[in-house]
Amino acid sequence: MNSASPSFLDLRGRRLSYLDFGGPGAPVLALHGHFGRARQYAPLAAALAPRHRLIALDQRGHGLSEGGGPFSTDEYAADAAALIEELGVGPLPVVGHSMGGLIAYTLAALRPELVRALVIEDMGAVNQPPEVAHAVLDVSDWPVRAASREALGEAITARGVPDPAYFLDSAEPAGDGWRLLFDPAEMMESQRATAGDHWHRWLGSSCPTLLLHGEHSFMLSPAHAHEMTSRRPSTELVEFPSCGHWLHDDDPAGYAEAVASFLSRA
Repeated sequence: MNSASPSFLDLRGRRLSYLDFGGPGAPVLALHGHFGRARQYAPLAAALAPRHRLIALDQRGHGLSEGGGPFSTDEYAADAAALIEELGVGPLPVVGHSMGGLIAYTLAALRPELVRALVIEDMGAVNQPPEVAHAVLDVSDWPVRAASREALGEAITARGVPDPAYFLDSAEPAGDGWRLLFDPAEMMESQRATAGDHWHRWLGSSCPTLLLHGEHSFMLSPAHAHEMTSRRPSTELVEFPSCGHWLHDDDPAGYAEAVASFLSRA
């Protein structure tokens, strides 16, 4: 599996971290979802190499990037645009999962000259009830620290999350214990700020787009996925049976194959 060490840039008054997996291939930008971090894209980087060079951003308030709002979709998209311009890698395909998918297609709508193609993993054009029953995960009382990684996971499970693995990927040793890299209060603010009806952003670009949908997703219904595809030209839909919201974990090989195939055509 490809590995990369974090790099840092001061962009738009904020210190942001990113991973550049390197290689001679054409660059691709990857954007994680809420509570995530750039390193989740290491398996995809390995699968796409050497044809593509994956660059993954720790979005503001996530991973090793500096926190602090505002957390609007436009602000997140402006961070991504600043990274593309600073590295001189645009226009390029942008891959995004969940909230990262929202930021990706917002970026394409606002800065079309920077985005060659889109891969949107399990994110709709509407992120609010009734389309999404639980658009905001209540993490307001989550612990920030615990004595061990296991204890942190147990505390998250006790708050109604059966499998805390995704969240624990954003936990690191700190002093004599472990801490979450994201601040629960900021994540509440960010989730609320990015909830809403985003059809104008989804329909605001025309670049080739791949929409990936998990059969058992709680974020994107089959009907909404098909509506998104039918209403936006140059958009194709790939559905993953027996998968949920985290397609890249539920079917890593199928996910990587779908992304690689699309990029080779787009």
